[in-house]
Amino acid sequence: LALRFQRRFLAARPLRSLPWPELEQSLRTAPDSALLADILHKTILHPLCVKYPPSAKYRRCFLTELIKKLESTAAEPLDELYEALAGVLKEEEESTHCYKNYLLPSGECVSLCESTALISGGTTGLLTWEAALHLAQWALQNPGLFRDRTILELGSGIGFTGIAICKTCQPRTFIFSDCHPRVLRQLRENIQLNGFVPEPDVTWSTQTESQGQEVEGQNCQNPKVIVAELDWGSVTEKQLLGLRADVVIAADVVYDPEIILALIGMLQKLSTSRADRKAPEVFIASTIRNPDTYQLFQAELDKAGIRWQVIPAHSSCNFLYDVQPDVTILQLFI
Repeated sequence: LALRFQRRFLAARPLRSLPWPELEQSLRTAPDSALLADILHKTILHPLCVKYPPSAKYRRCFLTELIKKLESTAAEPLDELYEALAGVLKEEEESTHCYKNYLLPSGECVSLCESTALISGGTTGLLTWEAALHLAQWALQNPGLFRDRTILELGSGIGFTGIAICKTCQPRTFIFSDCHPRVLRQLRENIQLNGFVPEPDVTWSTQTESQGQEVEGQNCQNPKVIVAELDWGSVTEKQLLGLRADVVIAADVVYDPEIILALIGMLQKLSTSRADRKAPEVFIASTIRNPDTYQLFQAELDKAGIRWQVIPAHSSCNFLYDVQPDVTILQLFI
């Protein structure tokens, strides 16, 4: 039970999704403050939380709820709980950024600095969206698709999916891409926070040449990581050819009709940019917030002559206990 609290708490999942009912049940059966001490040590006092804390408000609400549960039972009071709350209350005013730590099934952890606002600096890219979690989980269950290959991620945002793939699927090269300067800055920081060193800023032309002579069989424990500013509207076929992507992935990029057309235009450039070898495999994960937008995406794919199929949902949910069921992954054949 403490581990279930830990996974969700470190990733700052909504508090209502934590297993409170089970905790109440346990405390009713055996009112013991040791269980709460265990939860406290696996959450608030966990080294990851100390180093990369979720927002102060989140930690405050979590501790308040734990204390409420303790006080509603006959268990011994737990000084540590009150001390932890006092510590959080003493902190300076809420920062605009907080951390989320996602524990992967492999035992690895992805730590991300996120913006606390939903739309920040004119972009939604400074948060990790549900589809990114879903896509990462699917990738972790299909590592062979990524191993020793060059992966291009479109609309990487702050990097969760790509970092998870780099840590667990052993790609040869991973190209993170986005078009918003603030997102790219945060993305770069998060990549470094997780122990990867992005290549120095590569301009398109030099990157194209140097990647062509890449040494085969490079050690894939440490993939080559590139952060590229990629504007779907203005990128050329030649630039895309230079990336030599074997697999293209994207999460939550289909949320606006204008963006859909730019994305499809970009996929068409990708398909024609591979004269010498077969077109890349493409996987796009979407949270269906607006069915009309999603149907428009499918209709535009049909119009562009791009075949698609739905990848069946995976059953075991490893690190997303409250993932929304309306996330779909499409494989596109370009």
